[in-house]
Amino acid sequence: MEKFQALKELVETAEKDAAAFYDKGNKAAGTRLRNAMQQLKNAATDIRKEVTEKKNAEK
Repeated sequence: MEKFQALKELVETAEKDAAAFYDKGNKAAGTRLRNAMQQLKNAATDIRKEVTEKKNAEK
């Protein structure tokens, strides 16, 4: 559940940068947003692996 909580925090951070990029045209926020999206992708992949391992271990 810790990884899921970290994922939620990443989304909150990305949301702030997305607003700055799309609403205000802040290019630096766009760079931060791209980085955050990559981190989200990696975090989601880690969670998927963890869920699969736990699900398969219960069999």
